[in-house]
Amino acid sequence: MQPYELSLARAADAIRARTLSPVELVDSVLDRIEQTEPHLGAYVTVTAEQARRAARAAEQDVAAGRLRGPLHGVPVALKDLIDVAGAATTASSRVRADHRARADSTVAARLTAAGAVLVGKTHTHEFAYGLTTPQTHNAWDRDRVAGGSSGGSAVAVAAGTATFALGTDTGGSIRVPSALNGVVGLKPTYGLVPRHGVTSLSWSLDHVGPITRTVEDAALALTALAGHDPRDPASLAACGPDHRPVGATDLTGLRIGVPRNYYFDHVAPEVEAAVRRALAGLESLGAQLVEVEIPMTRYIQATQWGLMVPEATAYHERTLRTVPELYQADVRILLEAGELMPAGDYLRAQRARTLMRQAWGRLLEEADVIAAPTVPATAVKAGDETITWPDGTTESVSDAYVRLSAPANITGVPALSVPVGHGTDGLPIGMQLLGRPLGEPVLLRVGHAYEQTQPARRTATV
Repeated sequence: MQPYELSLARAADAIRARTLSPVELVDSVLDRIEQTEPHLGAYVTVTAEQARRAARAAEQDVAAGRLRGPLHGVPVALKDLIDVAGAATTASSRVRADHRARADSTVAARLTAAGAVLVGKTHTHEFAYGLTTPQTHNAWDRDRVAGGSSGGSAVAVAAGTATFALGTDTGGSIRVPSALNGVVGLKPTYGLVPRHGVTSLSWSLDHVGPITRTVEDAALALTALAGHDPRDPASLAACGPDHRPVGATDLTGLRIGVPRNYYFDHVAPEVEAAVRRALAGLESLGAQLVEVEIPMTRYIQATQWGLMVPEATAYHERTLRTVPELYQADVRILLEAGELMPAGDYLRAQRARTLMRQAWGRLLEEADVIAAPTVPATAVKAGDETITWPDGTTESVSDAYVRLSAPANITGVPALSVPVGHGTDGLPIGMQLLGRPLGEPVLLRVGHAYEQTQPARRTATV
């Protein structure tokens, strides 16, 4: 196994044991970037020289016994919405072509304090306003979409060009590309990870979280990222414990809710089959499967779009009026549509969200975790605009990809996407676990337990 193939946890163990140096690990990842980037396009920019300097400094610290923790010397990539002082934050847009950050975002500063080594900034669908990331190719099939908007981060982790990465999630933008590329994606509880210094899409729906190889890796990253920051008005004072899952795979006494509606409607048969096999696996570990009814389903997508569209347009108000020609057509259309949305529609979406949060609170009294598909189909071919379901109906790719992930953004509950196999086309399939606010330890426990029963996942063959 090459160093770039190591999980965060295994790399950390090797660095701590001094059987692997940060320099060796970072060099291996940078070599992998050089090999794969011409085919994948995951990165906006690669910070190779800065990474090598940081790796040498980390190596000296380790030799002197100054190990800062499990992220020390480990390569990380950041979605290009996340500010790093002195570096460009382009949001993969011509609008931001000359923008350079004046200071670190909170999450970048926390990763630096933990000793992580930045290897580059990854592509996003322009300003995170989309679910395909057209600049980037799927790590398992270059003719397929990467998913979005954190497509670059998910592809980087899947291909071994970052040991872990950060993404953002407004309607599924961490979980969707993670599922489509066979990696783990965690959208934390709203407000658990501060967003100061992160370009916004929709401030009441935005989350920052890790994309990793394993569930344990996600827990390690979350522990470094979580914590109150008064500069983010939504930041929570309560942050919870060390999130690293420990113990055996016994899930006895845990109730896993299996939706009888919505989450398995209009889902590809092989996706449903893979998720139900995973559910059977969780049941074999002692979990109790209970049927649950997802509330207010007819309002989910209308509420998601009703919140996101006007908030995104408000954020872009000045540049949309001064340099509209610099936006890509698909994003510009959505931003212009937001200017036409009546205030009453936005207020109705806010009211619907309040009711939905209350309904989900009651739902999560019936089960400790809800388990369902992350995305209803595997990655579509680049350029495809619709998905045809077995009953002959069609759905736009954007609606299909956001449909199952949006509830966690509207309600703010944590959601974890875990790989559960591949379809007949060889493309990855993900299962989504949703829990109570600040219920990350339970989600991570379930995901980790499932993961321990499966063969080790391999790095994508680019």
